[in-house]
Amino acid sequence: MIPFLDESFPIAVSFGATGGPERRTEIVALAGGHETRNARWAESRRRYDAGTGVRSLADLRAVAALFERARGRLSGFRFRDPFDHASTADGTPPGLLDCALGTGDGSRTRFVLVKTYGWGAAAYGRAIALPVAGTLRVALDGVEQAEGAAFAFDAETAEVVFAVPPPGGAEVTAGFLFDVPVRFDTDRLEISLTHFAAGQAPSIPLVEIRR
Repeated sequence: MIPFLDESFPIAVSFGATGGPERRTEIVALAGGHETRNARWAESRRRYDAGTGVRSLADLRAVAALFERARGRLSGFRFRDPFDHASTADGTPPGLLDCALGTGDGSRTRFVLVKTYGWGAAAYGRAIALPVAGTLRVALDGVEQAEGAAFAFDAETAEVVFAVPPPGGAEVTAGFLFDVPVRFDTDRLEISLTHFAAGQAPSIPLVEIRR
């Protein structure tokens, strides 16, 4: 099993990173000028360059230390996306009703933790595997449930697991902060004190991994 480090990329550096979601779409131009489009990936994948977030020598050292612990591209770790790290659409503190996880049927105990983008038929549900500890709030019909007593989070399956099945018709909702599982997208980290002093940030490529 490929190792995963349950630790965070330096938060201060991550909030200065650039990047975002990537998709793979195949486009075929037809003779009449029209085109057909086909999504090669069902889910988006995020890429970042954290070099733009480096502000100090301490930042460089923290990144280099994580690079060594991760063995370059081998191990994944947590990354706080500066643009998208909360269950709310505008990044405000999580609320109990932010994300709909499903409806109880009296026997089901597991509900995938998702953040939904958009509405209706065009909505996209993104499974969240790394909620930030202490921020996950879950409710049944708007009533908050106690983590540990009423529910737990299964990080292996990205599911909220209830101790007792929610009753039939009960709406399961959640709010949370979350991290993205990423790895370094290079086995060679280029660092130069001369370049850093001159204001040139090193390139620190990161790519999302699917666990």
